[in-house]
Amino acid sequence: MPNTKSAEKRLRQNEQRRQRNRAVRSAIRTQVRKVREAVKAGDLARAETELKQAVRRLDRAASHRVIHPNAAARTKSRLSARVKQLKQKAAAGAGG
Repeated sequence: MPNTKSAEKRLRQNEQRRQRNRAVRSAIRTQVRKVREAVKAGDLARAETELKQAVRRLDRAASHRVIHPNAAARTKSRLSARVKQLKQKAAAGAGG
């Protein structure tokens, strides 16, 4: 237990930040899952819109250091590669 007033305040602040960071990380995971599901379903339009949302959430979390910036970049890269692959399949299917 905290012994000083400042330590009590720190404890409250840390708990608030922990809860906020958990919510942000959870939202990111959900958004990333939505992109992967859209790609798996072959829904290009939905995959692109979900990717846009995911990129936005990842960038914001990285800028606030909720997640490491390199982790955000890596996730964005992998998701965009999947969407790009889906787009190429769709173009090949429509053209062929």
